[in-house]
Formats: sequence, C-alpha cells, structure tokens
Amino acid sequence: MTREPGTAGDGTDEAGGVSGVSGVSETNEAKGGEGAEGTHGDGGIGPAGAGGRAPASPPPPGAPSGRTGWRAATERALYGPGGFYHRPEGPAGHFRTSVHASPLYARAVATLLTRVDAALGHPAELALLDIGAGRGELLTGVLDALTTSGQRVADERSGAGVGDLVARLRPCAVERARRPAGVDPRVAWRDDLPAPGSLTGLLIANEWLDNVPVDVVEVDPDGVPRQVRVAPDGTEELGDPVPPADAAWLADWWPWPRATEAEPGTEPDHGSGDQSVRDDEPGIAPVRDDDREPRAEPGPRAEPGSRAEVGAPRDAAWARAVRSLHAGLAVAVDYAHTRASRPPYGTLTGFRDGREVRPVPDGSCDLTSHVALDACAAAGARAARAGAPVLRTQRDALRALGLAGRRPPLARASTDPTGYLRALSLAGEAAELTDPAGLGDFRWLCQPVGPVAVADILPLSLPTPPRDGSGPPRAS
Repeated sequence: MTREPGTAGDGTDEAGGVSGVSGVSETNEAKGGEGAEGTHGDGGIGPAGAGGRAPASPPPPGAPSGRTGWRAATERALYGPGGFYHRPEGPAGHFRTSVHASPLYARAVATLLTRVDAALGHPAELALLDIGAGRGELLTGVLDALTTSGQRVADERSGAGVGDLVARLRPCAVERARRPAGVDPRVAWRDDLPAPGSLTGLLIANEWLDNVPVDVVEVDPDGVPRQVRVAPDGTEELGDPVPPADAAWLADWWPWPRATEAEPGTEPDHGSGDQSVRDDEPGIAPVRDDDREPRAEPGPRAEPGSRAEVGAPRDAAWARAVRSLHAGLAVAVDYAHTRASRPPYGTLTGFRDGREVRPVPDGSCDLTSHVALDACAAAGARAARAGAPVLRTQRDALRALGLAGRRPPLARASTDPTGYLRALSLAGEAAELTDPAGLGDFRWLCQPVGPVAVADILPLSLPTPPRDGSGPPRAS
C-alpha cells in the first residue's frame, strides 16, 4: 500500500479515545522497501528474505532492556512531544491520499451522505463526523460538492433540496491536532469522540484505524508467542509471553502459521506473504461474529518467527466510534486483511516522504499496519443498537455511489474539446480511485445503526454510468 504526499491516520488511548491525527486513503502499488516505492507490507515483515526483517532476538540473561512494547512506542513516536504528527510540515508533507487524489472522492461521500439522510427521513439535524480529519480536506470537499449542480440533482432525487440539507448539516472534525487556519467556519473541531448516542447521520473514519497503536507479537524458537519490545532506534527483543487478553484475541482472530516437519538442513517454507483480502462472494458480504473459524490456540506448533499485530485496541476504538451514533451509518475505510488471509509476519512498517522505510519509533516516520477489519466489524456489531456490518471493496462502494472511470465519447473531442479534456481527466481520477490493484482494493466497513440498511445505500446491483457522462457525481 503505497503512501504518497498527503495525510495519515491517528490512534486511540487506553480507553479507546481518539489519540492521533488525520488520514484518508492511500494507494496500493508494487512491492518496495527502504528507498523504493513504499508498500504497506506486501510480503509482510518477517525473517530476512521473507519480508526484510530478522526475528527479534531474546535479551541476554539479566541484561537491562530500556525498551517498550510497540503500542506504547508508537503512541509516543507519533503523538508525543516531538512526535511525527507534530512535525512542522504536518502529515500533508508526507502522504497523498484518496481525498487529495481527486475531488470525486468527496463528491462520492456527499452522495453517501444524501442517501443516509434519506434513509433517516431527513432529520432536523444531520451529523457528518470525520474521525482523523487531518486539515479538514474531506469535510471541505463534501461541503463544496453539496453546492455543485451534479450533487444538487442527487440530493433532489433523495427527496430533499440541497439548500435544506446544507442548512440541517452539522459537520464535525475529530482530530488531536489544532484546528488549521482557513477551515470552513461551519465545521466544528474537537479532539475526542462525541458522547455515546449523541449523533444522527454519517460517521466516516478514513485511514484512522491503521494508526491506532497496537502491540506486536512474535513466536519464539520454542513456539511461544511473546511481546516484541522495541528501542527508539528500532532494535527489537522478545519480551514476556503475551498476556491472557492478547492471547484470547489472537486465538479468536489471528491463526498462527504452523511449523511443518522439514528435512534436516532445509529451511521452513515461509509462504508467499500474500496479504490480499479474499472475499468469498462479490458485492455486499455480511460479517458476523459467529462466522469465525474454531479457535486455533497458539502453542508449540506455531512457526517460529511468525508475527502478528494485536488488534484489540482498534476493535475498542471502532466500537466506541459506532456508539456515538444514535442512528445512521458508520464507515471505516482502510487497507485490511481478514482472518482467512492474515499475513504470516505482520504488516508493521514506516513511511517517510511517501516512501516505505524501516519502522523506527523515534518520531522520524509514520508507523502504520494493516487493519483486521473483520475483528473491528464484530466489535462494532456488539456496540449499542448496531446492525449487521458489511465489508465491501472501495471499488464496489464508489461504483455503487455512481463513480466510474469510463472515457468520454471520442466524438465529443471535436464538438467540445475543452469539455472532453476535462471529462478525460476526471475519468482518469475515477479510474485511480477504483483501480482493483490500487485504491479500489481498500475495504469499506459499513456499520448501520438504527433504521438504516446498507443494501439500500450501497446497492449490490451497481448502476451503469451513461456514456455521455451525465449524472452525479460521475467522472465523465
């Protein structure tokens, strides 16, 4: 998952509150390492030759450590004094995201908002909550989109005039960083989530969960999962066995690769490191807590060197976010994996200047890892009044919102050359956002609360865009 100049995500504290900054979407391109086009863990982080990182070493007996777990180290490195997100250039100096790639992304979110509004019966106040709002780019884009002619058509089709919706709209950014200058005065700015059950509307968390700090676990040579402890310079050692709560989460959500009997003198097969999320069925796929496989208890058969990120803090953060809704739709957008395809060596990595670097918790780089969105979905489903969650690719979600990357008719080039070039540019932007080998492979976790059905808002039957490019907010 390549990060280019743009913004990143944020984290949570022990209680599950917001504890970080910014984040929308990122690109997914080719493999890379330090000094190469960066990727978010294609191949994982594992033994040298399988992901570029050697297993953590056990500490010498009696030697002082001075190291902490990755969760505490990440919190300090990203959000503490002198942390990465307090650097003068800000996250926008390092990462380019979907919302920066094209205004079409904000237009699609605006269409999603109008559909949520219609599903809720046009409430007197309609919330739009952006968690990890960065510098307010997405909220600004949505407000702009709501006044365009194309979005006005979409809003009128939903049964309410655009002026009425804008008058009822209550946009709010949740972001630890201070309010930037120039943000639309209609946007409220806060550093923590609203009270439970206080909102009716749309909650969106773009690239938030990936930066919620988590601990890293590695299986030692005896097959025992242990906490990985890290120094500010990035050197690691294996610490104590994982505590019971983390062991339970791993047993439920992260099955370990099993060691196999090998010929003497041969190396174990570490697999391909494939981290793609494989949905068994296309389109809308409900995620239920009881869909998990039977527990695979970690034990001596686990393959030494296997790594995992313990996603319990992200589950708690998402559940708390969902509980802030009285009624509406909560959407998390992130690069993700599911239980059936966990990466064998985890995905923790660092990013600086849009390129992948070694993860070093010294404040010099972003620290991020893929999200176990199915575990978050189960936690959200257990939250108050939450309905059955749905996982979709960004490609399918954006296409269901009317976004497509079809080229405009070539004949238009002779009759309206300026319009043709603009339509061609927008078609390219839409293609980037929906590319199944890139941004289109991101996952959208859609969590309905109250009288909202995801199938009505993001229908399984995707609309076919007209060839003349009419209709909001299509690209051509």
